[in-house]
Amino acid sequence: MKELGWKLALLSTAMMLYTCQSSSSNLHPVILIPGIVGNQLEARLTSDYVPSSQSCKEPPQKLDDGWFRIWFDPSILLGPFTKCFSDRMMLYYDKDIDDYHNAPGVQIGVHRFGSTESLLFLNPALKDKTAYMARLVESLTEIGYEDGKTLFGAPYDFRYGLPAQGHPTHVGSKFLKDFKNLIEKASISNGGKPVILVSHSLGGLFALHLLNQNHLSWRQKFIKHFVALSAPWGGSVMEMLTFASGYTLGIPLIKPLQIREAERSWESNFWLLPNPNNFGGEKPLVVTPNATYSAHEISQFFIDIGYPQGVYPYATRTMPLILEKLDAPGVPVTCIIGSGVKTPETLFYGETGYDKQPKIVYGDGDGTVNMVSLLALESMWASEKNQILQVLKVDGVDHLSILKDNVALSKIVDVISGINSELISYVENIGVMGQ
Repeated sequence: MKELGWKLALLSTAMMLYTCQSSSSNLHPVILIPGIVGNQLEARLTSDYVPSSQSCKEPPQKLDDGWFRIWFDPSILLGPFTKCFSDRMMLYYDKDIDDYHNAPGVQIGVHRFGSTESLLFLNPALKDKTAYMARLVESLTEIGYEDGKTLFGAPYDFRYGLPAQGHPTHVGSKFLKDFKNLIEKASISNGGKPVILVSHSLGGLFALHLLNQNHLSWRQKFIKHFVALSAPWGGSVMEMLTFASGYTLGIPLIKPLQIREAERSWESNFWLLPNPNNFGGEKPLVVTPNATYSAHEISQFFIDIGYPQGVYPYATRTMPLILEKLDAPGVPVTCIIGSGVKTPETLFYGETGYDKQPKIVYGDGDGTVNMVSLLALESMWASEKNQILQVLKVDGVDHLSILKDNVALSKIVDVISGINSELISYVENIGVMGQ
């Protein structure tokens, strides 16, 4: 009887605590981190800008103080303006300072850091055609989340990546600093509740690196859970195609070769190349009449596709980074991934070279990221006894649809609701114990 009385008293206390918590808000704040090309970017031209043609002298419709929307703006669909877009989105590596910078005379920045506004649509005037995280945000709003109060966004200039330790990155470092500050502010403004990070694609790599760059005590104080959607932990064969032949970014009417030069210059695309630790040293990823290339032969691949200037920054800044083991962060991690979607596994180029799109042999994945990359953390952290890792598959859902598909959204919301309902589970467990 004494034991039953003790359990009933504990149950009563727990229920009182939960009732008090529910009377205000039992939601842990959520921060959304987008993937590559997953948020709006704005640009401004200074007096140092030299247009490559008459078409590029004037930007599209301006917003405020000379700023204009560069990603996404429909002018990119028109041939002459596609060239302007490509020129303005170029990055340049400066060997003397060992860092990247924008094209001369071009300033590029994110729109409303901290808000989810720039993550909803890539262009708010084209909502039906450019929806990104709108459905996800809507689903979170339905369970009580509110932008700017319990729901936040961490957009960034997705052209930039992170280098190996010891190499400077003025843009990447500033983003990580702003991201960390946002986490702390979101937690503090919500009564000290730790934050749930929800990333998509490349955003997962940024989030994990931020966690591992901060002390475990900081992570345990400010991070409740990390939910990674479609994260390319080990890179993707699709990046080989991007460097070789260009990729349309999913935009109709654009010819891949028109933006290939800009895509090759983006530091983030280096970061997303296949990791030898995951794709194996000998597995052929690109096959031509004269050579084959594995994940260990990216530098030679760059030379042979006519991009030798990429060898040095890749070999010195990126390769050491991707070869490092991704440390377990010591906070719970849930990976939600698409599966059963045809995903490029080997690219075959003929005598016509890299200016033509290749023939493709497909394997499993989410249509963009290969399954071996999506599942990389399972094998990497298999011996980590103190790391909670859950991997949930959504069959038939591709890399982008994971943010829009009803089944996938339901799974994402269930995970977040479950994290917020841990006290309910605790109360229920006490009830079972007392029976």
